[in-house]
Amino acid sequence: MQSTKKTWDTWEIIAIKYLQKHWYNITDTNFKFWRFWEIDIIASINWVTTFIEVKYRTNLKYWTPEESITKYKLHKFKRTIDYYVVKNNLDFEKIRFDVITILKWPQSYKVTHYKNLEI
Repeated sequence: MQSTKKTWDTWEIIAIKYLQKHWYNITDTNFKFWRFWEIDIIASINWVTTFIEVKYRTNLKYWTPEESITKYKLHKFKRTIDYYVVKNNLDFEKIRFDVITILKWPQSYKVTHYKNLEI
């Protein structure tokens, strides 16, 4: 099951522009596995396929973007990544999982890119 949105959410556009500015090649977006399991962005850089989760917050009232990534969500990401790698015959040695967090400030955004996270 694969689905690509025709119009992305604002924060995903911000993340894609950030990645492209840093020489990433976007290969897929909103890749779905099962009903609710999804990887926001799949990109490549230096022959490494990178699976990227984007987390966005307009304020820190309840959680930071980083705190919203639970053990259960990490489990879902890993299962979805494993499926994608097998389906596309990729090398497990040349993949990684990243998170991009975006925090909205009054006039701008703060983008933080966490690379090569363990899941």
